[in-house]
Amino acid sequence: MTMEPAIEILNLTKEFGKIKAVDNLSLKIEHGEVFGLLGPNGAGKTTILMMLTTLVNPTDGTAKVNGFDIKKEADKVRKSIGIVFQDPSSDDILTGYENLKLHAMLYGIPDKTVEEKITEVLRLVDLEDRKKELLKNYSGGMRRRLEIARGLMHQPAVLFLDEPTLGLDPQTREHIWEYIRKLASEKKMTIILTTHYMEEADLLCNRIAIIDKGKIVALDTPGNLKKIIGGDIIRIKSPAPNIEAIKKLDFVKKVEMVDKTVSITVEGARKHLPKILETIGKVDSVYVREPTLNDVFLHYTGQEIRDTEAEGGWVQRAMNVRTRGR
Repeated sequence: MTMEPAIEILNLTKEFGKIKAVDNLSLKIEHGEVFGLLGPNGAGKTTILMMLTTLVNPTDGTAKVNGFDIKKEADKVRKSIGIVFQDPSSDDILTGYENLKLHAMLYGIPDKTVEEKITEVLRLVDLEDRKKELLKNYSGGMRRRLEIARGLMHQPAVLFLDEPTLGLDPQTREHIWEYIRKLASEKKMTIILTTHYMEEADLLCNRIAIIDKGKIVALDTPGNLKKIIGGDIIRIKSPAPNIEAIKKLDFVKKVEMVDKTVSITVEGARKHLPKILETIGKVDSVYVREPTLNDVFLHYTGQEIRDTEAEGGWVQRAMNVRTRGR
């Protein structure tokens, strides 16, 4: 018997007036998969997540999460998922420990395992020694770490992470990455994340979907997506680059201007670099590297990932959508 996907999206569409934020989207995400959603601001990825978490109703189509229909069985969907919002949603007048204890009560975590779970997640985010402090005295980074700890408490079947390590120091970020991998591999937890850290997407995600204008424009493993670029990247700063001459070189696959820099895609950069430098004219600087996910993002969306700020704000935007719909 074939197991249902963890998430199955069927012709999902969301319109806001004349704007089609999500356009007839279909997608399957398997159990235990770490799946990344990348896209420019306004591309539709956050709207997709708000529909999958039942915060916003679709205009057309539907989706199943853990086998439950997001329109007909919204309560069952909510009970089987975890969400870590980018916006803080914990209670300022409670301590870190009390916030986690309250979450355990809301999700019906057995009393005999509550203390063990709280200790485990606090250790993960390095907040064991601050658990008795009121949340209002936490720094921004500490709040973020507690939000992540809270989202992991009940080990949901599907976990949605909105910019999970935004604002965290490198050491804590690596701890979170390690735990995300463990949840996916050992617990078979399905994890859907949005991120602006390309290293994070590359290291964690089994597959990545790049969303633009409400549609999936690329979908594959990080490795296969990078192969799409088809060669090494050479970036050259030149006061007057001879771009047309570069385009005529038979080994050059692509030439474009990026941030006032000539970006050249070529197979075998080391072999062909001397000829490129001879052709382009006066050169101020040269940088050679293998393609990254940011190059893939630029290829499909026309933007670099750093040009788009992390959106976040699921809760506020969901409330705004509901208000406009009244």
